[in-house]
Amino acid sequence: MAISPESQPIIGEAPAFLEMLEHVSRAAPLSKPVLVVGERGTGKELVASRLHFLSDRWEQPVVKVNCAALTESILESELFGHEAGAFTGAAKTHIGHFERADGGTLILDELATISLRMQEKILRTIEYGEIQRVGGNETLRVDVRIVGSTNADLQSLAAEGRFRKDLLDRLAFDVITLPPLRDRVEDILPLANAFAINMASELKWSFFPGFSARATSAMLRNKWPGNVRELKFAIERSVYRSTDPEKPIADIALDPFDSPFKIADAPARDRPVMARRKAPLLPTDLKQRLIDTEVDLLEAALEKARFNQRLAADLLGLSYHQLRGRLRKLDISSRPGTV
Repeated sequence: MAISPESQPIIGEAPAFLEMLEHVSRAAPLSKPVLVVGERGTGKELVASRLHFLSDRWEQPVVKVNCAALTESILESELFGHEAGAFTGAAKTHIGHFERADGGTLILDELATISLRMQEKILRTIEYGEIQRVGGNETLRVDVRIVGSTNADLQSLAAEGRFRKDLLDRLAFDVITLPPLRDRVEDILPLANAFAINMASELKWSFFPGFSARATSAMLRNKWPGNVRELKFAIERSVYRSTDPEKPIADIALDPFDSPFKIADAPARDRPVMARRKAPLLPTDLKQRLIDTEVDLLEAALEKARFNQRLAADLLGLSYHQLRGRLRKLDISSRPGTV
C-alpha cells in the first residue's frame, strides 16, 4: 500500500513532540531498521512515513503492511510473494511486498501480531537481504529498510517468549517513542483547529467560526486516551453536528454513543451499588481546606500547561485575568522552579 507524504500534515509544537521529530530527522538518513512505538492514535504511521520521505530512499517505493489484518499464511504470501501453483488458487506468480519495496522502505504495522515462524523469516531477510517466494527455490536479493510500528511492549513480549529476542535486537537499532497527547497539551488546540477547518471545508462552509471558551476548556481538560485520532474524530463530529455554521462550536461531542435513550447494559436492579464517597475527616478548618484545594488545582494546571498561563486558565475554566488574580492573591509562583 503506497503512502503519500502529503496525506496528513504533522502538527505540533510541544517540547516532547519537537524532540521526537528531531529524533526522526536524525534516524531518517540511515538504512538501519527503526521501531516506532506509542499508544494507539498517536500517529505512528505518519512518523514511519516521515522516516522514509526524509531518507535517501524517498524516491523509491514505500510499502505499508497491516500485519494484524492478515492470517499467517496470507501474510507470508503478501510479504514474500508466491510462485504459480504454490497452493490451491495460486494461478500465477505473485510479487510480494519485500520485492515491491526493493530499494525503498517496508513499514510493518502492528508488528507484535506476527507469528514466531514469520518473525524468523523476517529476521533472515534482515540479516542476509535474501528472500524466497512461497513455493519457489530461487533466492532473490532485496535492499529494503524495515520500519516497524506497534503499541505493544515488545520487550515484555520477548521476555515471555512471544516475540523473538534476536528479531527485536535487529529491529531496535533505534526506537522512536511518540508522546501521548496528554503530554502535548500545547498541541491540542492547534490540532483541533486544523481538524475543524478541514471538516468545515468538507461541509462546504465559507469559514470556520472557531470554538467557544467552554469548548476550548472541555478539550483541554479531557484526557484523550485515544490520543490524536480520538481528538480528530471528536472535533469532526462536533463540527458536523453544529446547527449554525456561523457560530463558534460550543459543545465537543466526546462520546458518539451519548444519548438520553442510550441502551442500558443491565437492568438497574442488577447494577453494582456505587461506593459511598469517603467522608471527610472532621473537625477541620473549612476555609483553609478550600484554600489548599485551590492552590493544588492552580499549581496542577500550571504544571500541566508547562506554565503557559493562558492554557492553565483554560484548563480551569477561568479567564486569563482571573487566573492572574488568583495567583497573586495566593502568592503562587507562575514560573517553574521558583519559590
